[in-house]
Amino acid sequence: QVQLVESGGGLVQAGGSLRLSCVASGRNINYYAMGWFRQGPGKEREFVAAISWSYSITNYADSVKGRFTIFRDNAKNTVYLQMNSLKPEDTAVYYCAADPHAGPRYAPIAGYDYWGQGTQVTVSS
Repeated sequence: QVQLVESGGGLVQAGGSLRLSCVASGRNINYYAMGWFRQGPGKEREFVAAISWSYSITNYADSVKGRFTIFRDNAKNTVYLQMNSLKPEDTAVYYCAADPHAGPRYAPIAGYDYWGQGTQVTVSS
């Protein structure tokens, strides 16, 4: 079993930046694909970004390409989401997820097994 804990959310003005962290415990995530998802007010949860467990292959939603960067530090069992040029429409609860079944070059947009509790990101205009 993997436990995921997100942190780094908060209130930021439009155009600002935040870095979210997701620390995993219980299992080493070196061989897990990792992803970030978000759920805005009144919306369904949506894919944001993912990273493979090898070759650092990444995948992004069109809405965040060029603004968000996902990266991981396997030594710290942690995955990050650097968010720049934030917009009010980025306001959401952001969730970290882990997929133990993905191949080494795969950064999936769905099918994750483990989820964190989420961290709130609010972007003011």
